[in-house]
Amino acid sequence: MRAVFAALAANLGIAITKFIAFLFTGSASMLAESVHSVADTGNEVLLLVGRGRSMRPPSAEHPFGFGRERYFYGFVVSVMLFTVGGAFSVYDGVHKIVNPEQVRAPLVALIVLLLSAVLESFSLRTGVQEANKVRGHRGWGTFIRRTKAPELPVVLLEDLAALIGLGFAFTGVTLAWVTGNGRWDGAGSLAIGLLLCTAAAILAVEMKSLLIGEAASTEVQQMIVAALEDGPEVDQVIHMRTVHISPDSILVAAKIGVRATDTAAQVAAGIDAAEKRVRAAVPIASTIYLEPDIYRPSRADQTDPSIRAAVLARTDDSTNPAGASPHAAGASPEAPGEPSARAEAPRPAAPPRPAAPPRPQ
Repeated sequence: MRAVFAALAANLGIAITKFIAFLFTGSASMLAESVHSVADTGNEVLLLVGRGRSMRPPSAEHPFGFGRERYFYGFVVSVMLFTVGGAFSVYDGVHKIVNPEQVRAPLVALIVLLLSAVLESFSLRTGVQEANKVRGHRGWGTFIRRTKAPELPVVLLEDLAALIGLGFAFTGVTLAWVTGNGRWDGAGSLAIGLLLCTAAAILAVEMKSLLIGEAASTEVQQMIVAALEDGPEVDQVIHMRTVHISPDSILVAAKIGVRATDTAAQVAAGIDAAEKRVRAAVPIASTIYLEPDIYRPSRADQTDPSIRAAVLARTDDSTNPAGASPHAAGASPEAPGEPSARAEAPRPAAPPRPAAPPRPQ
């Protein structure tokens, strides 16, 4: 949340400064930037509200908690960015192109834009530093698409759009000053609006996917399957489904193969042991449902996504025993180059078990 607080402080100061500069200059680009900064300030407040509300304990009506409130408020941020920031800037830009006006005191506007760029750079640097702690080796595009926490993508996209928008505003004001044609100022506002609408659309797509419910990353699924099968109680994972019920919590539902000769007590003990292994490997796997069954390969539907998830996780884990970046799962990182002991540990031989008593006729 350090990145959110940094962005909130920077955007609040920038918004006040830009509005004062707009009153002196009457620049459409400066007004668009002022509204943009106000929208960004409100967005940071919404992210903080969502974070606070997501921490409420589960209730009878919401037994899995309120973790997805963070996704909901992230989606509201995208709507705010589109309407308050983007749509208004587009409207004001078109209005100033159709009815151009001279920019008053353009030097004031340019100085304020440069100072705003410096403050936005500090905010973006903080966001990048916080993102690098959890990004691992993923590229920035992949990180924004795949991360399960909404705050960092919002801050990063907002700050990046703000810096690009400041460049548009600086160009528009400069050209309007040099040429004496106020339409350039309107063009700068229009460019800012289109930029904000694009950023809002990207955020909306990502937040919608998280709201609907995204599975755990491939790396996390590999760790879950490896943990489940790392014991004599489980022959293999037949199929598995995972979903993020919050950025910090995963629901795991899996059907596991057990021996036909196991008693009910043995199956129950095996399930308890398997759940402990999963929670040790993936601490954010807060809710786990395991269903025992007898594995019948002929009945496996390979088109079922849940079966493919288990098969792919097992295949990828065998070809890459080191596993994936444990940062995504909230686990402690392995030493670089060292294979995971859990993924590599051979299964102990199953102890002899008594045969199940015959059923009464």
